[in-house]
Amino acid sequence: MSESRRIVLDTGSRVEDDLRLPRPPGVIRRFWSRHPLFADILIAVLAFLISIPPVAVRAPVAAPAENWWFAAGAVLALAGCVALVWRRRLPVIVFAVSILPAVVFEPLLAATLGGPTSLIAIYSIAVYRNARTCWIAFGSASAAILLTSFVRILLDPGQLGVELNLDISTIVFLLLGALVGINVGNRRRYLDALIDRSRQLLVERDQQGRLAAAAERTRIAREMHDIVSHSLTVVISLADGATATRDPRSAKEATLAIADTARAALTEMRVMLGVLRDDETAPLAPAGDTTVQDVVAGARAAGAPVALSVTGAPDSSPAVRLATIRIVAEGLTNALRYARQPTRIRVDVVHRDGGAEVTVENDGASPDSPSQGAGLGLRGLQERVAHVDGTMEAGMIAPGVWRLHATIPGERGEHE
Repeated sequence: MSESRRIVLDTGSRVEDDLRLPRPPGVIRRFWSRHPLFADILIAVLAFLISIPPVAVRAPVAAPAENWWFAAGAVLALAGCVALVWRRRLPVIVFAVSILPAVVFEPLLAATLGGPTSLIAIYSIAVYRNARTCWIAFGSASAAILLTSFVRILLDPGQLGVELNLDISTIVFLLLGALVGINVGNRRRYLDALIDRSRQLLVERDQQGRLAAAAERTRIAREMHDIVSHSLTVVISLADGATATRDPRSAKEATLAIADTARAALTEMRVMLGVLRDDETAPLAPAGDTTVQDVVAGARAAGAPVALSVTGAPDSSPAVRLATIRIVAEGLTNALRYARQPTRIRVDVVHRDGGAEVTVENDGASPDSPSQGAGLGLRGLQERVAHVDGTMEAGMIAPGVWRLHATIPGERGEHE
């Protein structure tokens, strides 16, 4: 369908901008739907014009000697027609007003007075309320008509045939209006339900998009923090050592180590961004042949007294291997940044069944000193470990001793 054949429900809403519906066919139907009050007034006037002329002809038949009969009939007809203006908001009350002539007047006159208005009113109940309310109104009106006819037949048995014929025709007339209204109302409610469901799906789509974007931002921020934080910590330690030493050879080695650390960090960032750019669902993996030994070697080059113990072979998925490396890097970064002259940093890595158990422990921790960090490292590490269905604990285990311990199961395999 071309754009010229489509309309937007509400241009003020982003969701409604995406929810496009076909235009109602025909000029009259579009005008009718845009001006409901005018339509209801027009219906009321037409109903009145249909009802009043026959009243003038049939009133003398019902009561030739009583002039007030015509006046009463005209007033009730006018009241029923005026009530049609509120048929969308108060359809039950409008129907009750419109059905009064069928109960009050003689059947011959009542069929004319209440016919058009009651038909429109019961149709409105089905369309603007529901089918159950429509059937209740139809049943109540039919019972009232039959009851009053029964009373009139008891008073004048000679009118049995006329009463039955007019009552049946009135009830059938109401039944046709109810059936048409139920059919139109059910279709209207079905279309409204489809539109509401479409609107809900659009809202859910936008919500899912925002959640996915937030998750991706968190993922990138976590990777950037792990790479930049660890690398800069090692670079700062090496730079401080190169500045403090008087040995040109040691200073040159520290400078070369700074360059190697920066290049490794740059390579990791390129790999990470490349994976994110190519496939959002691809798991991140260690850059190149980076291992736990490389991370420990960088910390040792910065002067950290790190003792490494690796048990088993790293036969796990790329996500688990990356998480293992990041855990070790974060533990060493915290030791270099926050520990006061640590004399022992122990890293234990145990590979088993495709998973890993990592422990980073260091002395020199001071629980009384306020942390200079924002806690983003441990928080991001917790998210990373949870991403591979692992568990993590971090905290003081003894006076001056800080330990970071994480367990990653191997049953899950490669994670998204």
